[in-house]
Amino acid sequence: MRDPLGADVPHHPVNRLAEASKFLGHDFARPGLLAEALTHRSAAGARGIGSNERLEFIGDRVLGLIVAEWLIERFPQEPEGKLGPRLAALVSKPALAAIAEANQVSEMLNVAPGEVKRGVHSQANVLADALEAMIGALFLDAGLERARLFVHRVLASAVDAQATPPKDPKTALQEWALKRALPLPNYQVISQSGPSHAPNFVVSVTIGEVSASASAGAKRAAEQEAAQNLLGILPK
Repeated sequence: MRDPLGADVPHHPVNRLAEASKFLGHDFARPGLLAEALTHRSAAGARGIGSNERLEFIGDRVLGLIVAEWLIERFPQEPEGKLGPRLAALVSKPALAAIAEANQVSEMLNVAPGEVKRGVHSQANVLADALEAMIGALFLDAGLERARLFVHRVLASAVDAQATPPKDPKTALQEWALKRALPLPNYQVISQSGPSHAPNFVVSVTIGEVSASASAGAKRAAEQEAAQNLLGILPK
């Protein structure tokens, strides 16, 4: 199967694409983009070719730009030190996974049958990555304004709920540990890849026997996202 512009379209039941289009509020001129956004690595070709990882890559950047622009306009008097934690919380994996879960994105995903049995399609990181990939597909097919409309729609309640800036994730995680007389969070760089001008850091953070990880283009950013991910799975 091929889309109107000739790109290969991974096999997808029509209802998955229809539901995803409805969720995004857009009829795709290139449905292959949407099918790719919904394709988990396990259902893609060799070495993950055709998976949603490339679209996740661009969707992450588009999402960050849209939310950063939104916060600058919404909170014109706030310095970067307060805008940063707002941004980190809004685009964190737990926040995105919650949106995806509330909109049944797991039912739209193309995941290998064996992985479905393991519940991979419902995992928070898979859902968050899929949502970013869908934003990337929407941006490539319809442009920034259409992507902006979607992001504003799904994040409006979260932005409204930020009456005051949240604490940055690392500070919040440290305070969580101190209140419970637990060891302080332990951060470790798991890997560093990519060229010097565009590195990628994978960082893990651990408290006791519970850990989480994240990747970003800067070590500090990866630490902050890892802390946010861990906060998302720890008891309140």
